[in-house]
Amino acid sequence: MDKLELKGKWNEIKGKVKQAYGDLTEDDLTHEEGKDDELYGKLQQKTGKTRDEVIDWLKSL
Repeated sequence: MDKLELKGKWNEIKGKVKQAYGDLTEDDLTHEEGKDDELYGKLQQKTGKTRDEVIDWLKSL
């Protein structure tokens, strides 16, 4: 997967996450850039899911 495909996939995932959890902001999701653990933590806080649930949910998108 090249960089452009990866960027497109990330934008698709961000859109789905924002639809599912409207209180997540663009800043919350942009925070992902190079900081996976922090992103998972933010998603855990906002969704009330465990880390594994968050990871599984993101993989299913």
